[in-house]
Amino acid sequence: MNKVFKCNSKAGSKKSNNPRRRNNNTDLCVDLKTRLRHDRIAVIGKNYPGVLRRDEECHYTFTETANADKRNPRVFEGKCITVTRRDDGTLRLNFRPVTMGADFNAATYATDVANEILWALTSLLGKEARK
Repeated sequence: MNKVFKCNSKAGSKKSNNPRRRNNNTDLCVDLKTRLRHDRIAVIGKNYPGVLRRDEECHYTFTETANADKRNPRVFEGKCITVTRRDDGTLRLNFRPVTMGADFNAATYATDVANEILWALTSLLGKEARK
């Protein structure tokens, strides 16, 4: 078992050949220290703006940054869409400007948009998005 959970095993650092799996950067069994401004421990479901830092010994430290009160922060940025989160927690899809040149293909564009929506919702909502 020590080999599986050893810190420098780089469990999630391998590149995946599977196009459906974009983010496979998962570290198993890490030590995480949080430095939060107002909460003693992290509240379930609450987003914290901040910096996540890793040291040489595989210890992670999350430091919450000063709240800039940015309205509707972007939580996903793609080639065709961006997703913002409103103050009430709802997600909003925003389409980027489309350049309709001579090589524009509506079917390819629609497929790209659908794939980005699926990637965004899957990464933001997790298993609930796949149902």
